[in-house]
Amino acid sequence: MAIEYQPRIIGFLCSWCSYAGADMAGTARIAYPPNVRIIRVPCSGRVDPLFVVKCFQQGADGVLVAGCHPGDCHYVEGNYHTRRRFALLRPFLDFLGIERERFRVEWVSASEGRRFSQVVSSFTQELLSLGPREGPAER
Repeated sequence: MAIEYQPRIIGFLCSWCSYAGADMAGTARIAYPPNVRIIRVPCSGRVDPLFVVKCFQQGADGVLVAGCHPGDCHYVEGNYHTRRRFALLRPFLDFLGIERERFRVEWVSASEGRRFSQVVSSFTQELLSLGPREGPAER
């Protein structure tokens, strides 16, 4: 019996908004795929691009960085740093041979449980269409 491919997603979620949005989805019983492994960070601006690269090296099929909407950051400018930092990472992912579609930056507030569910669901579907990531990491 063949095992159906399920993508492995690592999600770096801002503690103030995106993590609270994921929590709201859970408490409101809004279903989303169980493919995402959540890492709670104080601010999306604290996610180092090397963390993303390391996730791919360790066998992740996709990486999601989610933070507060621009202008609503609890650390004032953290999400602006996130946006700039990861805009620069995308060409580097091409250089490493990792499809850009395997990495996402999204803005999800604490009151957007349904949006969090939609983000994870659409990202999972996109990764399913891409298939397993081929790379140096052992699967």
